[in-house]
Amino acid sequence: MALLDFCQLDRKINLKPVDALASFENDVVGYSGNFLHSTHLATPPFANPVETLAQFNQKDETGKAIKIQFDHGTTTLGFRYQGGVLLAVDSRATGGQFIGSQSMKKIVEINDYLLGTLAGGAADCVYWDRVLAKQCRLYELRNRERISVAAASKLMANMVYNYKGMGLSMGMMLAGVDKRGAQLYYVDSEGTRTPGKVFSVGSGSVYAFGVLDSGYSWDLSDKDAQELGRRAIYHATHRDAYSGGIVRVYHISEKGWVNISNEDCSDLHYKYAAEKGNVGA
Repeated sequence: MALLDFCQLDRKINLKPVDALASFENDVVGYSGNFLHSTHLATPPFANPVETLAQFNQKDETGKAIKIQFDHGTTTLGFRYQGGVLLAVDSRATGGQFIGSQSMKKIVEINDYLLGTLAGGAADCVYWDRVLAKQCRLYELRNRERISVAAASKLMANMVYNYKGMGLSMGMMLAGVDKRGAQLYYVDSEGTRTPGKVFSVGSGSVYAFGVLDSGYSWDLSDKDAQELGRRAIYHATHRDAYSGGIVRVYHISEKGWVNISNEDCSDLHYKYAAEKGNVGA
């Protein structure tokens, strides 16, 4: 009933029809038709949730107005180099200052050669990455070849652009290898789609960029690239309160993606401290 009240469905659907059950079923289908289409987000039955929430002045149990501009907290990074694409992410999911999870998987395996990262609203990113995975699989079945990274990123940008300004919170990277080689794109909920060599997204991205800028070069070896991504995420988790948990590293090459490592940032802290000879750091 909480979802019913939140979406104001009781104002639009007669929950106790006097004529027949058929009229109730017609109302439900009419106002929830977006559930039938995988490329449509299951939104309340009005044009813009942001405007509607402001109109009804929704409040939480403490009397405070419900925020649409949510607090964000994560660190993800990706870069292209001579050996393919390297992705590294943390695993902490937060709601403001509350840590909801330390084991969130922020890399989505779309297919054997394509990965997506999550930053922003966890539910938004996971949902749309699943929709993209379905669309990529349908493309493969229809055309008998894998979809390119550029085409996949364009699909994602076009889908989320339809909901621009409606409260979606997404900042993701799509990385993979296709006929054109290693590719890396940034896509967000505003419909932005940008190719590039180096990206970092999230509240800890400024700290990750500090490490990447000093250590990145195109001719990195696979081992050095993996260590650079791991160190960059670790330093971000050390300084950003909204990042932490497990540091996951993925490498994508012509043979597909490989999960290189999943290490707790606390273990990395003592590992790097020991290397400096300062175990008590």
